[in-house]
Amino acid sequence: MTMAQTRKDSRDSRRTSSAPPRRGPGSRFGPREHARDVGGTLLRLWSYLGRQKRALVITAVLVVISSGLDVLGPYLMGRAIDSFVLGGDLAGLGRIALLMLGVYLVSSAVSWLQTYVMAGASQQAVTDIRNDLFAKLQTLSLRFFDQRTHGELMSRLTNDVEAVSNVLTNGITQLLSSTLSLVGVAAIMLVLNLRLAAVTLVTVPLMVSLSRWIAKRTRTGFRQQQTFLGDLNGIIEEAITGHRVVLAYGREQDVIREFKGVNRKLRAASTRAQIFAGALPPVTNLVNNTGLTIVALAGGWLALRGLATVGDIASFVQYARRFGWPLNSIASLYNAIQSAIAGAERVFDTLDEVPELSDDDDAQPLADVRGDVVFEEVCFGYEPGVPVLKNVSLHARPGQTIALVGPTGAGKTTIVNLLTRFYDIDHGSIRIDGVDIRRLKMDDLRRKLGIVLQDTYLFADTVMENIRYGRLDTTDDQVIAAARMANADQFIHRLPQGYATPLSERGSNLSQGQRQLLAIARAILADPGILVLDEATSSIDTRTEKTIQEAMLRLMEGRTSFVIAHRLSTIREADLILVINNGEIIERGTHRELLDRGGFYHNLYLAQFKGHLHLVPELAGG
Repeated sequence: MTMAQTRKDSRDSRRTSSAPPRRGPGSRFGPREHARDVGGTLLRLWSYLGRQKRALVITAVLVVISSGLDVLGPYLMGRAIDSFVLGGDLAGLGRIALLMLGVYLVSSAVSWLQTYVMAGASQQAVTDIRNDLFAKLQTLSLRFFDQRTHGELMSRLTNDVEAVSNVLTNGITQLLSSTLSLVGVAAIMLVLNLRLAAVTLVTVPLMVSLSRWIAKRTRTGFRQQQTFLGDLNGIIEEAITGHRVVLAYGREQDVIREFKGVNRKLRAASTRAQIFAGALPPVTNLVNNTGLTIVALAGGWLALRGLATVGDIASFVQYARRFGWPLNSIASLYNAIQSAIAGAERVFDTLDEVPELSDDDDAQPLADVRGDVVFEEVCFGYEPGVPVLKNVSLHARPGQTIALVGPTGAGKTTIVNLLTRFYDIDHGSIRIDGVDIRRLKMDDLRRKLGIVLQDTYLFADTVMENIRYGRLDTTDDQVIAAARMANADQFIHRLPQGYATPLSERGSNLSQGQRQLLAIARAILADPGILVLDEATSSIDTRTEKTIQEAMLRLMEGRTSFVIAHRLSTIREADLILVINNGEIIERGTHRELLDRGGFYHNLYLAQFKGHLHLVPELAGG
């Protein structure tokens, strides 16, 4: 059984009502996203990373060791100058030089190891985020997807998560190492020479203030960049999936203009973000070099007065540089952090979505279905205040075939959407075998429904697996039997690899009629209790349709079936025909009864055979 997202009647309804607005920037996509709780976003990211406790502890220990060794190097150099260079002790100088070499080698090895451990932990965290986000998307209702482009959602799963991945992989250890280096350098400078330490640290407040000012503007720019990137992906996805329509209507230049428009906005947002982001390293370098100059001048002045040794000055020059490196590193890291925060906000936006439809705590399982379906005074609208169905009531008894007919946008597929509980009704009730479907487990409900849609969706897999999608526990023989019943076996055997033939995306290497036959076979294999055929034979030629109709009659035997059809000749044998117009059932009866009534159905039927009445016995001469 396939439970592909049914959208046709949603589109029909939008011809009489406005479509749900899409979220995002600009007039095409709605309002711009606003700033959010940065601290809360970082805490939620940490909650994912915090699951890797062992790796984090190991990384923290390695960072402490690495930072300590890094701070030790300049101190040893100062001691080498004061104790051995000025004293002319070459042997001592050699020993301390070897010690310094060992310190730097161990420091490099530990730095590599901490990166290795942290990479594993961060990638596991990113994997968890992707899994949670993808799983969340599977729980959300059709209305959520109606309001967003597929490209935007794909961007959240790819670009936004990748921005988070970059920071978690490299940024955490870099931030921790830089912070520890700052603390370690500041502490040892204060121990070595309080006066020089004060001179060295005088530029810190200026650097912090400039960094905060620039970072605030950088974060806004990166948030806009991530949002526009999602919009651009939406346009790309629509242009690729709808390429045939674009070509058919000669709209290539319009699509290009639309793409260029959003691309210009993306360029502007990215440029603003990169300008501020690019300003941070030069500014911190300028402040750091200014501080280094001040240290050199002050150190020389103190040395001339005997308040500092040459070794102390050499150490402080190195420490002043090393004090600037972590600050530069943190400043540069701001760029990636701002991009990651912007991406994380969009990811958590989706994770925080509350599913519109969910099972009640006391939801009942649905084991066997007799097929008694009742709609009682059902009202529904895709948008508040814009009704699509108005007080619809119907009763389908077990085994009956109910045909739904009417003009486009009348609400026929909406009835199916509500029966499958793709949407919840606004008023009234829908019952299956006497139980309101809102009290049933949705998975059980949908497993008992077999749906064949006009717009068939096939996956990029083999023919065999596409049919088996209706019921995964079936054997190959059962799949082949279902294909034969649907009259698909013959054309499948003509394919290059038969049932093992791989299909391209959406089955585009098959004709539309062949895709429809596979969808029918999929529904046959599912063996549903209730069957829904939404224009199931609309893409089948007349000769094939006759064979399919025989197969469908065998499939519908003993099952309650709802058939939506514009080709009225296909539903003559239905037990009950419901004529729907403007969201209301305006006529009901058998084919013969409705023709004799001479009403709306009679006129629809007459219009389909206009000029060929001699082919229709019940209308000939009428």
